[in-house]
Amino acid sequence: MDIQRDTKLSDLLKAYPDLEHKIMQIAPPFRNLRNPVLRKTVAKLATLEKVAQVGNLDVTGFINTLRRETGQIELAPETQALSGWQAGEPEWIKQKPDGVVDGTEMLNRGEHPLSRINTLIGEIRPGQIILLLTNFKPVPMIDEMTRQGHQVFSKPKTGTDDQHLTFIQRREKADV
Repeated sequence: MDIQRDTKLSDLLKAYPDLEHKIMQIAPPFRNLRNPVLRKTVAKLATLEKVAQVGNLDVTGFINTLRRETGQIELAPETQALSGWQAGEPEWIKQKPDGVVDGTEMLNRGEHPLSRINTLIGEIRPGQIILLLTNFKPVPMIDEMTRQGHQVFSKPKTGTDDQHLTFIQRREKADV
C-alpha cells in the first residue's frame, strides 16, 4: 500500500497494524483510536490528511513519518497551507449555544455524537447554534456538518491542548 494524503486510516491500520502505536505517539488526540466507536466509524471515513488536521500536524510531515516507518520513499514537502479552516472568530459563535453535546463523554460511553448533533440541528431554528465538546479536532464531524450546509467554526479551548470547541450554526440550504 502506497501511503498518501487520501489513504483511509482504516486501510492504513489494516495494512500496517504496527503503525497504530506510532500514530498514538505522534499526538495525544490519536489515543482516541483505542475507542471502538471511533475506530469503527471515523477510521473508515477519515483520510490521513484529515487525521493530520485533527492532530494539528503538517500533513506531509505526518505522512512522511508513516512512510519512513514502512520503508517508503518520503514525499516532497508542500508549500500550500491547510485549507478549510477559518482565521479568526466569527461573530455568530459569541451567542449562547442552543444545545451542547459532550462528544468526549458520548464516545466514552460507546456512542457517536453525529446522531445527537443531527437531532439537535433539526430542533433549532436557522441562525441558532450547537456547541460540540471533544478532546480532539473532530474533522469528520466538521466535514459532515459543512456538507449538510451548516456553518462550522472549531478551535481549541483557551488554555488547553486536549479540549476542542466546535460551533455549528444551523443554516438553510439557500444560505449556502
